[in-house]
Amino acid sequence: MKTPPKKIDHIGIAVKSIENHLPFYENVLGLELLKVESVETQKVKVAFISIGSSKIELLEPLNSESPVAKFIDKKGEGIHHVALGVSNIEERLQEIRDDGVQTLNEKPVKGAGGADVAFLHPASTGRVLFEFCEKKNEEE
Repeated sequence: MKTPPKKIDHIGIAVKSIENHLPFYENVLGLELLKVESVETQKVKVAFISIGSSKIELLEPLNSESPVAKFIDKKGEGIHHVALGVSNIEERLQEIRDDGVQTLNEKPVKGAGGADVAFLHPASTGRVLFEFCEKKNEEE
């Protein structure tokens, strides 16, 4: 039996400007901003917002070459990906590849907060971009 993901870690939302969108999440929804950081490997600035046991991740492109910038140019601002919290990310990637699922990452890369992340190709997932996310510290 396959090990299911532990939880929805976060939902990534592509935005042109975190600064412009943050007031909605904080002032209208009353959610708490946890942190903002740049993730150079992904060419994005991210803001994590707490909601229950999950998070919302606002993704702002750092430059026009960012995959998020290209996403916004093509589809506009909005939901970008759903991140699933997993254990043993490398084993999980191999399992899904064995099942014929395409991945965008051969090996995990460092994401926000130092998590190991890898994306599944939307062509194999019903046009939804899923991210596997393994955190060394479950508090993150």
